[in-house]
Amino acid sequence: MSTRVAILISGGGSNMVALARSMTGDHPARPCLVVSNVPGAGGLAKAESLGIPTLCVNHRKYESREEFEAALLEALSYYTPDIICLAGFMRILTPDFVRQWDGRMLNIHPSLLPLYKGLDTHSRAIAAGDAEAGCTVHEVTAALDDGPILGQARVTIAPDDTPDTLAARILPLEHALYPAVLRRFVSGDRRVFHLP
Repeated sequence: MSTRVAILISGGGSNMVALARSMTGDHPARPCLVVSNVPGAGGLAKAESLGIPTLCVNHRKYESREEFEAALLEALSYYTPDIICLAGFMRILTPDFVRQWDGRMLNIHPSLLPLYKGLDTHSRAIAAGDAEAGCTVHEVTAALDDGPILGQARVTIAPDDTPDTLAARILPLEHALYPAVLRRFVSGDRRVFHLP
């Protein structure tokens, strides 16, 4: 029986597509649902074209984070995922929600954690004069971008890099790293993986 993976997105869904396309053949997992909190998010159409069920739970329709998360949990429960992958999901989840998925929720973050939690990671790395930047896949815990690290990929920051050029070089690494870590994670391997 394959592990069922729900993928949560807010935008174009490029990491979702990379994850979904990897879950074929002898992969131990399959995507069971893609959920967006943003109506019309580009990733929803991409998921549909891949034959994955989609839903939108619009956070703006709810008066509180807790009400939104209750609706999100209800939507997820129908598809019975074993694991949640956050892939450009731009909502901070409450500790109560995260606890229900303890050890079963992953996220990809565009920095070399523990550096630069939160937003504007590429501009912060450049401003700090860092030699390297990259991305990290980690388990999700109640603290923002703070769970156990499962994998990282690195690039050298060039002298003429801008946040946009750096982001463009890191994105393909995200698309390679996240699927590799997910496959290992589903197979029970939680050692830190470094993309070659």
